[in-house]
Amino acid sequence: MTDATVALPPGKPLRLRLDSDAWTKRAAMIVIGLYLVVALALPLYTMMSKSFTTYAFDLSRYEFQVDDGAGNWGPVVTAQALNDKLGAFSAADLRASSDSRLAPTKLFPEFSFRSPVRYKIRGIEGAPFLVGLDLKRSGEWVELDSNTFRRVNFRPVTARGFGNYITYFSSPTLVSSITNSMTIAIISTIVTIGVAFGVAYALNRSCMPFKGFFRLAMVLPILVPSLLPGIALIYLFGNQGFLKDWLFGASIYGPLGIVIGSVFFTLPHALIIISTALSISDQRHYEAAESLRASKWRTFWTVTVPGARYGLISAAFVVFTLVITDFGLPKVIGGQYNVLAVDIYKQVIGQQNFEMGAVVSVVLLVPAIFAFIVDRIVTRRQVSLLSARSVPYQPKPDRNFDTLAFLWCAVTAIFVIGILAICQYAALVKFWPYDLSLSLKNYAFDRMDGGGWASYYNSLVLATMTAAFGAMTVFLGAYLVEKTDGFSVGRNLFHFLAMLPMAVPGLVLGLAYIFFFNDPANPLHVIYGTMAILVISTVTHFYTVSHLTALTALKQMDREFEPVAASLRQPFHKLFLRVTVPVCLPALLDIFIYLFVNAMTTVSAVVFLYSAHTQLASVAVLNMDDAGDVAPAAAMGMMIFYTNVAARLLHAAASRGLLSRTQAWRVR
Repeated sequence: MTDATVALPPGKPLRLRLDSDAWTKRAAMIVIGLYLVVALALPLYTMMSKSFTTYAFDLSRYEFQVDDGAGNWGPVVTAQALNDKLGAFSAADLRASSDSRLAPTKLFPEFSFRSPVRYKIRGIEGAPFLVGLDLKRSGEWVELDSNTFRRVNFRPVTARGFGNYITYFSSPTLVSSITNSMTIAIISTIVTIGVAFGVAYALNRSCMPFKGFFRLAMVLPILVPSLLPGIALIYLFGNQGFLKDWLFGASIYGPLGIVIGSVFFTLPHALIIISTALSISDQRHYEAAESLRASKWRTFWTVTVPGARYGLISAAFVVFTLVITDFGLPKVIGGQYNVLAVDIYKQVIGQQNFEMGAVVSVVLLVPAIFAFIVDRIVTRRQVSLLSARSVPYQPKPDRNFDTLAFLWCAVTAIFVIGILAICQYAALVKFWPYDLSLSLKNYAFDRMDGGGWASYYNSLVLATMTAAFGAMTVFLGAYLVEKTDGFSVGRNLFHFLAMLPMAVPGLVLGLAYIFFFNDPANPLHVIYGTMAILVISTVTHFYTVSHLTALTALKQMDREFEPVAASLRQPFHKLFLRVTVPVCLPALLDIFIYLFVNAMTTVSAVVFLYSAHTQLASVAVLNMDDAGDVAPAAAMGMMIFYTNVAARLLHAAASRGLLSRTQAWRVR
């Protein structure tokens, strides 16, 4: 039943009551919506709030009295007055983070912890200071002997404002990261779109052989962490790489390495989108161009490119977002070339400056959200290119073009497979480049930094839990949005929350989780440092694509199923389990494997959140590389790759068995 208003003359309008199914659907949508609020909206709000929080030591709010050792107390003097006289602390010393401390003993040049001199200290208006681990805020005088006074530390005062942003944009090194990130993202996008378009055009518009092999080879980068191409490039073109002379003196450490690696791991994403756009062309357009004696070059620019423009634009923004938000690749091969994602990591892990990390995160959000919004606008303007009268495009054999298409795909496949082959070779070599004999010693992960084999098993647990919990949650949420009558405000709000994760980089989400879940005042603080928070973070990070996949499948179902079930007095959960799930099982299985693979490969969404007991394989690759164990890092990366390949094969086998029983109705 709907909540529509019905006019019954001559009486007043009558609002129909919602039945139990309608209330249940709304309640379930609210529950999943609250999950997205708690797992996404509130952490992001907390992080953005922290970016406007500044900390500084206000010396004018602390007062001292000092005796002469004989019980004669001197005049009251402020810490600011002492500092003005002695210059003990510079302006830089007085800038602070949330956990900073400042010892006042530097204000007393003659201080000695063995001295009989006693000190009195107080904070005006409750200015905080520590005596050992005891925090004082009362504003009362505290009398201490010299030995205890050396354990006193000022605590910073909290303020709100744009101080962190002013500091950030006043630092040339930090600001250069914006330019570097934009430059790398733009160059990588142009190169990737060019390569992907050439491959997609060859696969859809030629009669070349081995199309199936090339389609398979091009999607392999999805199955590995983004750090892995960086390791391969180091072995190829690094300081001891066997092809380093091919760079003519240029260094692979920096923008060149980041661009090459970015092309590798973003190629499948661009290829899938562009190939889909090219596969729905209408044969009649090309026949019309041929009848008008248009050259192939003019037909390409007036028919092919305009027909695929939405796919090209969408692919460009997807690649741009992936590159500018990626952390793993520039961390491994970026050298001294700073980018925004690595700056966040340095501020949080290297300097423990969480507030400045929040500022960089907000800066990184801007281009990601902009790309997401433009992509959504372009998608909404897209019109159908195929009608009921359309004729699917059928390529005609052309020896020259087919040969060129084959060569383009072959070179690209060699690039993709070559990167993976180098990583596998590096994982088996004993000691590069001095002992090239093969061994399995690099797989002895328990002898190296990174969590050992336990990190690999943790990743399997994370991937399985993420796929199971995520697939059920996402599909149910999409079903409620698509199949609930009325409640337009709630449905639109839910859909907005479901789309938001696409615009949030994983590193930003991880930092937001630190601010939100690591607060002892938060009742959910108990999950911090557990596997649960890793599962929640990963599901949330990859929620949008899964949500869109589920919506696409659900939109293919006739909306008459629900009214028919209601007329037969069948509760909606029976319809959901007996009809909706079996019909949409292909999409549900795709969501499951998508979440599994991404949970195995993700680094940015979990690098801030793992604990000693929940270290992950993808993070182990990073930690081993940092420790100089590059070959074991490559070995762990290849373990992730082989695991994802096995998962894909199991997914294909399970899909064939399940779909043969649940999708028999599709066969006529």
